[in-house]
Amino acid sequence: MASPERRGGGRPPRISRTEIIETARRIVDEEGVGKLTMRRLATEVGSTPMALYHHVRDKEDLLLLLVNDYAARSLHRPDLPSDPRERVVVLAAAIRETLAGVPWIVELLTADDLMAEEALWYNERIVDALMECGLTIEQAVHGYRAVWYYTAGEMLVRAASARRRARDDRPTHRDRIFADLDPVALPRLASLSGRWATLTAQDTYLDGLRALVDGLTRD
Repeated sequence: MASPERRGGGRPPRISRTEIIETARRIVDEEGVGKLTMRRLATEVGSTPMALYHHVRDKEDLLLLLVNDYAARSLHRPDLPSDPRERVVVLAAAIRETLAGVPWIVELLTADDLMAEEALWYNERIVDALMECGLTIEQAVHGYRAVWYYTAGEMLVRAASARRRARDDRPTHRDRIFADLDPVALPRLASLSGRWATLTAQDTYLDGLRALVDGLTRD
């Protein structure tokens, strides 16, 4: 997309925070977070990096705006069951459903210091549900972290695998290794006869999530 031309040699045109967020979101959607710089963004909106700093302090501030903008537009609050264990499952699954299509958001959120205030509704209810299962508030926070790490990790691995398949449909290094396993040294894996990739590609997220929640809340 060509950046708008400036007329004359005077000041760059006025830009709005909305325009900054929309342009930044397009860049990361199409090319990834690594391609988003203040200089690149300024070029795209037909302004200067200095002008951007009137709206955002730095790139981290810009990323926080993107995360909060996405959360405000996309997060939905599901109907919650009365059973607290199932409530955690429903909440975590809703987060996954919302974020699965935008792995760059997940990558940002895994930094731990970047979070969307809109998403704290989920944090509050997951912690509350875990406490209803008998955990202390400290244990509930640790439980929330385990659920989030499991959810985020699952999304990141799936996104990376999808990118790999989109770039190259040849057998992977893993496929070649599993095709020639020693049945004496690794009998269980060798018995799969190349089914490892198919089995590990199956969506077992909810099964794993329920097992995790059960383990966290077991008396």
